[in-house]
This record gives sequence, structure tokens and C-alpha cells, in this order.
Amino acid sequence: MSRRVTVVTAVHAPSAPFLQDAYDSLRGQELPDGWEWQWLVQEDGRTDDVRRRVPDDPRVTFRQGRADRPGGPGVARTLALARAEGEYVRILDADDRLTAGALARDLAVLEADATIGWVTSRVLDLMPDGSTAGFPGDPDPGPIERNSLLAAWRAGGFRAPVHPASLCVRRDLLLALGGWMALPASEDTGLLLALNAVSRGWFTEEAGLLYRKWEGQVTGQAAHVDPAEREARMRVIEARARALAGLGWGHTT
Repeated sequence: MSRRVTVVTAVHAPSAPFLQDAYDSLRGQELPDGWEWQWLVQEDGRTDDVRRRVPDDPRVTFRQGRADRPGGPGVARTLALARAEGEYVRILDADDRLTAGALARDLAVLEADATIGWVTSRVLDLMPDGSTAGFPGDPDPGPIERNSLLAAWRAGGFRAPVHPASLCVRRDLLLALGGWMALPASEDTGLLLALNAVSRGWFTEEAGLLYRKWEGQVTGQAAHVDPAEREARMRVIEARARALAGLGWGHTT
């Protein structure tokens, strides 16, 4: 029987038109012998706009959230974990695309070293005209030691040196931390810093994700940069990471 990597995608109606591109990037992945992927598409809400765009593929399952109360991408991803069958969970937002070989590179790292709990990779912005642009300040490729991201995150204006949208993580570790933080935004950064507080990670220098820039993306909305809310998000993210580090608990396999 094949081993699985689970790909989790949160989607809401505005981002649904990009699902086909995300699927095409996933379908093009070449995995090592004995591996297969499953794709869990979870709508944040309940509309008529998303279901019709979900590809007809037995490896793909689709579920919806509450019609009256969308919970945000963190809630959608965490709900999707109920269906996760893979040993590893890879994030793929609905408006993003995997690069060729991304899943195979993630698996190679996690399979080779049991002390690595999670993997991130270089990310390229995908611009509306189809061009790409890199991020400055990528770390050196290789291990990311425990508790090394928090100071860099603070020094960088609360921007992590690795991109949480490129995360691939051991499922048991993800579940032990409760999935994504219960925040309206930055829930993926909160998870990343929590992971770094309890386990070693890895950064892959090859680009693993194309991060689409477009008008409707959640991080481009005014509410995302509201000063009061942003301060509260950053404060609780840091407090959680410090609390986990202070417990001395660590992930082992």
C-alpha cells in the first residue's frame, strides 16, 4: 500500500477561480516510488461558487464549513485535518502553486532525518503579469534549530525569515500543537513559531511555492494591517512560542 502525503487547501469564494492552477501544480508533482498524495479542499464558508471548481479526481475530497460564520483559513485547514491520512501535511493555499519537485524535496528531508519536524522552502511571488520575484534575506539552506526564528521574526518587523505558506510538517506534530492558531490572520506564522519552539526545521533553497499576488488576497485587505489587531496577533503569537519553549517539551519520532 502506498504511503501518503496530505495536501491541505483552504479556499473561499474569491480565491476559487485559482483552484485549477493549484490542482495542475499538484497533479504535476513526481513522487518517490511508493508514495501518493491526497488533496483536502476545505471551503471557509458554504457557497455555491467553490464546489463546481473542485477537480473531479478520486484523490481530491471537498468539504464546506458553516454557511453563517466563516472562520478563516486556520479554521478551514484545521477542520480538514479530520480527513488527513498522510504521515506528512503540506500546505497549499488555493491561490498558490507548487513548483516542480516540491513535494519530493520535502519528503526527502523528512524521511532522511527523524529529528526534523517540518520543512519550508524558498518562495517566489507570482505577479499578475506572470513574472516572479524572490524574497530578500532567505536563510542558509539546511537545518533550522529550535527557538532560532523568534528573534529574527521580531527583528524583521514581525516577518518570519521563512515563509509559512511553504510548510510541510509531520502530521503528529501538527496535531499535538492543535493545528493553526485561532486568529483572524497570521495563524500560519503562529504555527510556524510554535513548531520552531518544539522541533528542528529545515529550509530548502530551491523554490517550492509560487505565492500569487492579486487584489483579492486576504493579506492585501485593510483589516490585515489594522494596528490594534496586528499588535494583539503578534503579542499572542510570541507569548505562545515563548510558553512552549519554556516548557522544555520537544518533538521526537
